[in-house]
Order: sequence, then C-alpha cells, then structure tokens
Amino acid sequence: MGIYLDNAATSYPKPNQVAKSIYEFMINNGTSSGRGSYKMAMKSDFLVYETRKLIGELFNFKNPKNVIFTSNITESINLALRGILKEHDHVVTSSLEHNAVWRCLKTLEKERNIEITKVRADEYGYTNPIDVRKSIKENTKLIVFTHASNVLGTIQPIKEIGEIAKENNILFLVDTAQTAGVLDINIKENNIDLLAFTGHKSLFGPMGTGGLIVNCDYDINPLKVGGTGGDSKYEYQPNYYPNKLESGTLNVSGIVGLREAIKFINNETIEKIHKKEKKLTSYALKRLKEVKNIKIYGPQNENDIVGVISFNIGNINAEKVVYNLDIKHNIMLRAGLHCSPNAHELIGTKDIGTVRVGIGYFNEFNDIDKLVYALNDIQNS
Repeated sequence: MGIYLDNAATSYPKPNQVAKSIYEFMINNGTSSGRGSYKMAMKSDFLVYETRKLIGELFNFKNPKNVIFTSNITESINLALRGILKEHDHVVTSSLEHNAVWRCLKTLEKERNIEITKVRADEYGYTNPIDVRKSIKENTKLIVFTHASNVLGTIQPIKEIGEIAKENNILFLVDTAQTAGVLDINIKENNIDLLAFTGHKSLFGPMGTGGLIVNCDYDINPLKVGGTGGDSKYEYQPNYYPNKLESGTLNVSGIVGLREAIKFINNETIEKIHKKEKKLTSYALKRLKEVKNIKIYGPQNENDIVGVISFNIGNINAEKVVYNLDIKHNIMLRAGLHCSPNAHELIGTKDIGTVRVGIGYFNEFNDIDKLVYALNDIQNS
C-alpha cells in the first residue's frame, strides 16, 4: 500500500475491529436508532447510547445526552457558532483556525454583523493567553480556539484560555480535530463549554462521524429541524438533548464503528498512543533536518506539537514534491494550504503552501527514514 503520512487529514489504517463492527451491524441489524420499539431497533438505541457514553468518558464528561452526533467536525462547529452567535456578538479566535471555523465566522460576520478578533500567535504558532484576555470586550459572547494547528502542530494553551473564559462568563468552544484521541483532554479541568470532535482522525473511527459535547446551559438553536423519532405530534423541535440538535436518521453504522474505535483507544490508552506519536515526531524532526535545502516551520520540539510537521524544500513547488513522493516512492503526504490560510499567513507561505507530514499511531520509524531518503532523492534527480 505504500507509506501513509497524511494522518492529519484522516487516520489510516483503521483498527480492523472498526471495519468489522460496521460490516456486522449492517449485515445483522441495519435498523435506525430511535425509530422503533422492536428488539433490533432497541439494540441500535443501545449502541448509540453506549457510544455517547464512551465519548463523554474519554473527555471526562458524564452526561451522555449532551453528546450530540453530527456528520463531521465542520457540522459540529457550524452547529455551535450558528446556534449561539447573534447580531453584533463579539468572538475571539486564534490566528491558526481551520476554515471549518474561519469561514463560518466570516459568513456570520456578513450575515449577522458579528465582530471577530483574531489573536495573533508568533511565527511558531504559540498564542499568549494574555493576548486573549486583552481581546475581550463587553459584547464578547464566545472564545473559539483550535486545540492544535493542523499546519504547524502547535498545541494551544486551552487550560489557561478556559480559565479566562470562565472568569469573564464567556462561552469557550474548542476544536479538537487534531488532538482528540492523542492528547488527554479533560473538559472540566479545561473549562470547556463546547467541545467539537471528529471521528475519522485520531479517534480511528469512520468518516461521516463527529459530534459536539455541550457542557453548558446555553440555549443553542438547532442547525436543522425535523424528525427525531419522538414527540411527533409536537409541531416544533423538541427542547431537550440530544433530540433538540439531532434531526433525521443518525449514521448508526458509522457510530457503531466509532464505538469500536473508542474501545480500541481505551484498550491502548491515550498515554501509550501519545507516547508513541511523540517519539515518532521527535525522530522525524531530527531526521528531516538531514534533508538538503529544507525549511521546517513551527516548533522544533515534540513536546509542543502533535504529529504535524510542515516544510518546504528550496524552490521546489510543494505540490511537485508530494507528486514525486507518490509516483516515485509510493509515499503519501499532503501539499497546499491545508484549509488553513490564516496559519500560512502567519508563517509567510500563503502563496506557496507547504508539504505536510501527518504522523499517526500506526506509523513506524522506518517510514520516516524512507521519507528522508526520498526527499533527498527527489532533489538529486
């Protein structure tokens, strides 16, 4: 299959039991959750509930009903931002956000006249919490931050930012796309009001799964309304979780796969997963410096980043580097802006992009060795 180093986009391979559980559910059950009282449908209900519970426990959250399922983290973020922000509200955000956050905020700026303050990080992606505090206004409704940059890998000080949000009675939304399943995230210790997650990256689940954990009493408006399987006589959307924010048939087969993925993580432990990825990242940072003409962006310390490393090689176009890696060496990386133009603006690569290494739990040290050899070979050919 070659060497896969694009885990920041989606993790691959998935644990075998994830795919097996999806297949078995579709063959042996296949019923919708919340839509029937017969045994198979009740089994689907149980599987969905158990997955909510497992996900909550992963983040030290004890209320499964407030674990809302979505199709991906982009929907989760849209649900939170569109469901909370009103005319002239002010939002504080990072200068590293993925377009899942940034485009939604800019659209709401146009549609609802919200105000946006983008807190500038330094060239390595470090954000000073003091700058977040200084950005707060009387009309600040929400602070939204990525937990780790998908371009530089830099881990953000969410604990300190969460404390600032709590002190000022401001809602705090965290995008965990790059960290859920890799870092130990405690929703209560970090004062996180809303945690958006995706299933298909470091949670090892299937695509089409994601969610929003609601750890606050704020009245979030639904992103969509419709059938919920209950209260069918009532003409308006139910006002209790999860039904309030979940309309239409859930992706039960995907959720079943995510359930098995969380079980895999619990068995391996976050500590073990993070330890291995950190060792691989440290090794990659060391070995990549042996590549001729390379410029590595972001922190050069594995303790400050997740397994994401961006670089360029001399004047060679990033897309050309990735194309040659694939065609000549069967190594898969990603090139471009990675849906995060603000981060590239920060490091001066908005016009050229970068090559990105996305390290995952199933990578090995020899994958890095082969990448380094291939990068030098491309320059010699």
